[in-house]
Amino acid sequence: MAAAPLRRGPQAEADGDAKPVVRARRRRSYGVISPLTRHILTVNLLALALLLSGLLYLERYQDWLVQRQLDILTTEARIFSGALGEGAMEPSSDEFNEPAGTLSWTLAAQMVRRLGDTTDTRFRLYDPKGKLQADSRVLSLAKGTRVQIEELPPLPDGNQLTQLGIDLYNAIVRALPTRDHLPVYAENRAADGSHFPDVQKALNGEAATHVWRVAGDAGKQDMVLTVAVPIQRYKQVLGAVLISRSGSEIDTEVREFRVNILKVFGGVIVLTVLMSIYLASTIVRPIRRLAAAADDVRYGHGRQAVLPDFSGRHDEIGDLSQSLRAMTSALWDRMDAIERFAADVAHEIKNPLTSMRSAVETVQLVKDETRLRKLLAIIADDVGRLDRLISDISNASRLDAELSRAEANSVDLRRMLTMFKDIHENTLGATPDEGEEGGPPPVTVEVELPPASRNLVVPGIEGRLTQVFQNLISNALSFSPPGGKVVLAAKVVGDRVEITCTDDGPGIPAGKTEAIFDRFYTERPAGEKFGTHSGLGLSISKQIVEAHNGRIFATNRTDATGKVLGAVFTVQLPRT
Repeated sequence: MAAAPLRRGPQAEADGDAKPVVRARRRRSYGVISPLTRHILTVNLLALALLLSGLLYLERYQDWLVQRQLDILTTEARIFSGALGEGAMEPSSDEFNEPAGTLSWTLAAQMVRRLGDTTDTRFRLYDPKGKLQADSRVLSLAKGTRVQIEELPPLPDGNQLTQLGIDLYNAIVRALPTRDHLPVYAENRAADGSHFPDVQKALNGEAATHVWRVAGDAGKQDMVLTVAVPIQRYKQVLGAVLISRSGSEIDTEVREFRVNILKVFGGVIVLTVLMSIYLASTIVRPIRRLAAAADDVRYGHGRQAVLPDFSGRHDEIGDLSQSLRAMTSALWDRMDAIERFAADVAHEIKNPLTSMRSAVETVQLVKDETRLRKLLAIIADDVGRLDRLISDISNASRLDAELSRAEANSVDLRRMLTMFKDIHENTLGATPDEGEEGGPPPVTVEVELPPASRNLVVPGIEGRLTQVFQNLISNALSFSPPGGKVVLAAKVVGDRVEITCTDDGPGIPAGKTEAIFDRFYTERPAGEKFGTHSGLGLSISKQIVEAHNGRIFATNRTDATGKVLGAVFTVQLPRT
């Protein structure tokens, strides 16, 4: 088991410095509101702001109010026009030439003044030539004196805060170019009806409406609504009535509607802020605790740091807590395994080194050639044993890193097991005294596979799975007696493929079915030369199988009387 290498910083790599970069422990201080809380607040408030801006843009609502006001003015104008056509007429002297009579502008002006006193609407009368004859806002006195009547603006609200809000609202509305497309209303041209297109239409017998803008002080742009209808009697156009009214009532109604929207949104925003802060606290606070605990695990000494358990939340934070706790537990287990591995390696290397040291010290004192050759043979054996041990340790230490880097592919176990059988058959007799005439009978390898229709394909790293079965076959061959048989069998069990390796050897010692997979465990056949195996083969095989989400275990094969007939190693791997 090898420790993961320390990562080097980019600057160290650029400079060729092999020393690892160790970051100093640092805790960020985010202040009262964390960045995550600010992000949640920003997203929620931005959505509300977009909705609010859409609601405050009341262009269509304002158009509806304008059209409603124009309809009301049109109705008033038609009523007044009808009244003038009936009540302000002078009888005609020639009923054949002028059956409709003529309009008395004096009587019409009196009626206009009476209406002007009772309503806030301005009435103006134009003769058929478009000349202004009467105005409800103008009083005609003796000797041709005329007095212009101007409507006073409404009194300011007594509440200074309310008035300040209204002034601020008016300033914002004036800054928006919402009425630049409207024609400018020119009061100084009112005496000539030709300047009003709706008056011209009325003199042609058609009712007309118009919306104007009046440029005032400080960029103020008021709105004026005008309606012109013809004064008719027996279809004869006797003049035109022009009714105008300020759009201040519409502006006031729109403003009040917007203020009501703002009041509702004010409460909604307060509620949104409170809910966002609550939501952020349920996310930020646990994450901060997990981050602080992770820092304690990383920089602390000992294992006193415990990650908080939020598994009761049943959400992503709970999943994160469980994952971090599992990762920390796996980290401690890995550190313990590394520590045990280092101790085992030191112990195993120390034995041949001690033997070599004793032999070297004795060589200096021995004068006999025969004993000297024996000592040199011992030293050579110890050197070979040490070399094999170091090679196996190196392979075991690289195994974790290689398994994490390699990509899994589909591995056909049917082809792999058949290949082992073919290799063994082709190498029979290659070793001395085996398979030769007069020598001991060889150990055979047989393969028992299900029908070809059964799928024996598993996901994995083919080279490493080959190493597993190579170790098992080599181990079975070494324990099998001459003429024995090693059987490789595979079958499908549910969602897994089960492979067994059976031999005719002495079996596994009692109570050692788990211990044989420990590192450096050696239980070799009688007569085998000491030191030819490092005791890492089965340990490496177990590590590879577990990395493939599989399972490996060993049992003894017995007969009806309980006699041990051999060992059985079983490997279970998930199917594709």
